[in-house]
Amino acid sequence: MGGAFVAAAFLARLGSRIGLPTIPLFILAGILLGPNTPGYVLLEDPHDLEMLSALGLVLLLFYLGLEFHMDDLRTGGRKMAVAGSTYLALNVGAGLGFGFALGWGTSEALVLAGVLGISSSAIVTKILVDLGRIGNPETRPILGIIVVEDIFLALYLAALQPIISGADGVGAMLTDMGKAFGFLVVLAVAARWGTGVIGRLFATKDNELLVISFLGAAVLVSGIAETFGVADAIAAFMVGLILGNTGSGDRIRELVHPLRDAFGAIFFFGFGLSIDPGDLPSVIWPVLIAIVVTVTMNLLAGLLTARIYGFGAGPTANVATTLLARGEFALILATMAAAAGLDARLSPFIAGYVLILAVVAPLIAGRSHWLARVLPGHGPEPSPPAAVGEAVPEPDTECGAEPEPSATSR
Repeated sequence: MGGAFVAAAFLARLGSRIGLPTIPLFILAGILLGPNTPGYVLLEDPHDLEMLSALGLVLLLFYLGLEFHMDDLRTGGRKMAVAGSTYLALNVGAGLGFGFALGWGTSEALVLAGVLGISSSAIVTKILVDLGRIGNPETRPILGIIVVEDIFLALYLAALQPIISGADGVGAMLTDMGKAFGFLVVLAVAARWGTGVIGRLFATKDNELLVISFLGAAVLVSGIAETFGVADAIAAFMVGLILGNTGSGDRIRELVHPLRDAFGAIFFFGFGLSIDPGDLPSVIWPVLIAIVVTVTMNLLAGLLTARIYGFGAGPTANVATTLLARGEFALILATMAAAAGLDARLSPFIAGYVLILAVVAPLIAGRSHWLARVLPGHGPEPSPPAAVGEAVPEPDTECGAEPEPSATSR
């Protein structure tokens, strides 16, 4: 673990000198020191960091929930549902069509629908934080789309497992979907009506006790969620949503920062360990076509989201580029496909697709102002990311959220 931290920090420092974002550098550190590349191997088995990586994902999504205010959900719920459903329809539909066009099989096409259709919550969160966009007006729709995606994810996984494994049948599928949906309803009820009681449980002036309490709650609820077939990411998000709207919310946001940053780095490092770049040449053309499809669908989804919210070119470009990355969920699907004995080409395809988008997406998101110049609309153009050593310009706080300071300005 110490080697992972040091390697991630070393590469991130080098990259910061030329303005590269940290996400691809953390992933690159994992690839270079993993078992799939020549040279020194820090970890032979990526599963050795599995629990720490899971904690990193939980903390990233927990923080995202802290920044999502209940007022935004109450006042913008309908728009959020429409924008999220539109995004899913375009991307999942395109992924399904792409899967059938490859001709690898029906089960494989259903897997590819999820791979191409669902964004990486962890990478999206990190991009928003690194670029200082947490307080921007277009960030609320981005977070809303992630929420809708994660709810869809819980139901999608419950339906997919019996289909690709050929076991248990429709009854088991409906039971799993019912359990997942029921658990989400419980979390939603707690978020809507339980914040007063929960706030009193977490009310303490002792920072040590508060850290232990919120960390325990986030990890415990995420673990329970997995037993109900709900992604740990959406559970962590919901816990953050609940606690962020209590009297301790502001203190929790401050206290979670170092934990989020440290274990988030481990998550991306572990992500890199699991990727074998040597598999990419055998599926390079399907991967490149899939990336073109994903970029096209994200641009179209960004334009439609902008129409729903009345955004100009700048926010439209931010929505289209920030949601581009694919990540942890796609790798979960690769594992499920391998266990079910599906087409052997799926695993290298997913690894190559995820690797390229995980590296390229943060770079594209940081330069969204280039895309804004060619998009229709007259909204404010997003500012380019600040150079290393400069403070990130204060974002628009129209939606009431406090802007997140960059790591350098902190």
